[in-house]
Amino acid sequence: MTASLLEPAAREWKETLRHVGHDMYHVPDYVVLDARLYGGAPAAFHYERAGRRLLIPLILREIPGTDLQDAISPYGYPGPVSDAAEEDAEFWRAAGAALVETLRAGGVVSAFIRMHPLLAAPAPALRDFGALVHHGETVSMDLTVSEDEMWKQTRSDHRNHINRAKRAGTEIVFDDWDRLGEWVQVYHDNMRRVGATSYYFFTREHLAALHDAVGDRMHLVVACEDGEVVGGNTFFEYDGIATGYVSSTRRAPKRYADELLYDQVRRWCKSRGDQVFHLGGGKGGANDSLFSYKAGFSPRRHPFHTWRVIADPAAYDRLVRDRRPEADPADLTVTFPAYR
Repeated sequence: MTASLLEPAAREWKETLRHVGHDMYHVPDYVVLDARLYGGAPAAFHYERAGRRLLIPLILREIPGTDLQDAISPYGYPGPVSDAAEEDAEFWRAAGAALVETLRAGGVVSAFIRMHPLLAAPAPALRDFGALVHHGETVSMDLTVSEDEMWKQTRSDHRNHINRAKRAGTEIVFDDWDRLGEWVQVYHDNMRRVGATSYYFFTREHLAALHDAVGDRMHLVVACEDGEVVGGNTFFEYDGIATGYVSSTRRAPKRYADELLYDQVRRWCKSRGDQVFHLGGGKGGANDSLFSYKAGFSPRRHPFHTWRVIADPAAYDRLVRDRRPEADPADLTVTFPAYR
């Protein structure tokens, strides 16, 4: 049995990804670039026992005023992935115990881990070592069905808007990375409009660096009206899974480029052999207007959870008492970690 926190260059990280089903969020290059945005250090918890492996990407952050750290998932859905069967409770419980011990030994007080809705892990084993909190559902499109069936699964208002955008002459362009800067301006305008936090203002430099790192697994698609970029999506393709990264369309009356973008992306991904397009869910997993919008493209739903792990209970309680005395350190279902 081996358990450790890996650096991105570690051979074991890439070796594990060759054996387990995973998504872009688990790739070292992705974690490295996202860690820069969070201001933390990229890492992964790695566990191996009897030829079975488990990996959890993490970003380690210093806890100000202490010599301790905590861990958070990279942006997206980078939950634990393993080649062990869900029914192998002994493996999963041993991995959970090793995670807690490895984090504590490394001075890591807690870990906040976003689970992957499409890559399941056994809930009972996870609950033995932390709280598994259900936030809502995410939406995915089944790309193995016919295009006619995908169209039938699309809500009538979306179909109407897609047809209007086509009649208006909206042009959809894939992988013209020279238009990245134009689309980022549209994206930032929208982030300002919705009052997004600074983290979500992904820069042109970050997106270009991510594309440079992962190559043709990342795509940019833009919608143009009279040659002007009015919207766009960035998305990943990885092992049959297409996943939306960030998207935004300029608001204007009777403009429906956003729906047309989703429609064209799913058709494009299907033509390339992808099996599923994961749209994600509402803000924080909520059943909100964003979720309702995505739900109009497909009937498929997946539960979204976060896993909250306390590796050093004494240090966690002390930090909560010192920094947020009104909070209950035993309640892991609210803001976590409670001292942040």
